Amino acid sequence: MLATSILALEPFSRMEGRQLFYRCGDQVLLIFNPDATIVPAKEGALPVPPHGAIGDGHVCFRASALDISEWRAHLLAKGVAIESDFEWPASGGRSIYFRDPAGNCLEFAEPRIWGLT
Repeated sequence: MLATSILALEPFSRMEGRQLFYRCGDQVLLIFNPDATIVPAKEGALPVPPHGAIGDGHVCFRASALDISEWRAHLLAKGVAIESDFEWPASGGRSIYFRDPAGNCLEFAEPRIWGLT
């Protein structure tokens, strides 16, 4: 699995067939199975509304310029193709894009592309 073997994210919780919870620094990345999470909650269950994505999704991870260069080299060494690598023209800042095995678009980007430091 890309998240574990390439990105070194370890799940800290899971509901088999439904979702995985990954620790991402001081954040959490939730990955849902849309076939399971589109089903409305049963009577008496927590009132979590149906959710999930249909088709390719996108996740962006904040990274420094040095981190992005290191991630690029790491991904290529693991056989992961870099789909795009560029500097944003308006605000500056670099992004690299690649795909996970399910076809989702993953990105590492400098926070200055959003005007953040």
